[in-house]
Amino acid sequence: MKSIVVREYAYLTTAPLRRETLDRAQVSESVFDWLCSLEDGRANGGRLTSVVGRDELRLGSYVGVLESPCGQVIEILPKHHDGGDPEPARALLCRMIAGALDVPRREADEAGLSLFKAPVSEWIMRRFLVALEHLIKRGLRFDYLRVEQEQRYLRGQLDVVRQLRQPVHKHHVFRIRHDVFLPDRPENRLLKAALTVVAKLTRDAQNWRLSHELAGLLHDLPASRDVAQDFRLWRDDRLMAHYRAVKPWCELILLQHLPHAVHGNWRGISFLFPMERLFEDYVARWMHRHLLAGARLSTQVRRYSLCRHRGREVFQLRPDLLLEQGERRWAMDTKWKRLDATDLDNKYGLSQGDFYQMFAYGQHYQGGQGDMMLVFPKGQAFPAPLPPFEMHPGLRLWVLPFDLEADILHLPNNWPEDALPLNRSVRRNEVS
Repeated sequence: MKSIVVREYAYLTTAPLRRETLDRAQVSESVFDWLCSLEDGRANGGRLTSVVGRDELRLGSYVGVLESPCGQVIEILPKHHDGGDPEPARALLCRMIAGALDVPRREADEAGLSLFKAPVSEWIMRRFLVALEHLIKRGLRFDYLRVEQEQRYLRGQLDVVRQLRQPVHKHHVFRIRHDVFLPDRPENRLLKAALTVVAKLTRDAQNWRLSHELAGLLHDLPASRDVAQDFRLWRDDRLMAHYRAVKPWCELILLQHLPHAVHGNWRGISFLFPMERLFEDYVARWMHRHLLAGARLSTQVRRYSLCRHRGREVFQLRPDLLLEQGERRWAMDTKWKRLDATDLDNKYGLSQGDFYQMFAYGQHYQGGQGDMMLVFPKGQAFPAPLPPFEMHPGLRLWVLPFDLEADILHLPNNWPEDALPLNRSVRRNEVS
């Protein structure tokens, strides 16, 4: 069955179409009914789909891959590039997923270049398989496992209490305890479970071959019976450092989240991410990597509320990002939306509600002074920062573009050196 490739806010219909595009595609009635049923499963308050007619629905701002119970694969790409070529959008989505998982950009690009024509799910599975192969070459970590058994010979330690309780006809059998050095530990059980999922779901020939080769090497290893518990037991000390590269991909495959993905009762291929949160995670990870010494970045801070009522805090204020250096603070929100810097009549496409929210952040988190930022993705119609918005005497709001292709945050050229505690080598100044 051929995969359907669309992008955010695309229309899916059961009616025949002359030509399918990234914004409109045809699906079967069974897939249409299944997508309508997903409306009951929401994440972060967002809508997965919205029905606009008897035979037509519109997707929301979620990206990734879905597989219906009948086997139809639907790939949803970011609506960031114009034109009908899905490869740039697929490449962008792969980079953003890798960035949200804190995978180095160079590794993500090298691993993904040859797979951009395949669904994003195959790219995710390939990244897991490559990381697992490298881990096996370095060697799995073994651990001692306590074994209690009955034997006709002594080995390890004799369990005296149980031995004295042996019935008469078993006096010749010893109750012993001893340790066995085995790879049966939580991390390895999770890797085996993720590998089993990949070997079952992959449709790419290269992924299928590699997954079955690795499955042969891990054949004697038991799979995890309690995934959540084993993830809680996953150790991250110095001796387990070489496991760090494979852990995020293992979590993504077994838990299917970043942790913001949507998954329902059907356990097929399901990597579906809210684009707003994916963009926020990507920008946050980028800033973490480029902070100057002494600066600190926090996400989804909950220190203040808008007001108090009957002694309780009401209407919590949660900026997406809060950058701090000494006594200075910068409140930031990220927005996944395309702006038009030439459309002044419509306020560039900005939301009045976002400005009210930023004003509240400025009053409570910054004491009504300093600079705040709204970060949007850079586009052809939004190539440079907008002139500042004066919210209050001494309090300004900047609307900045983040270049997802070059991995650069664009700042106005009239900002002083210490205006933002970011490494200057990763900032690009633009004329505002």
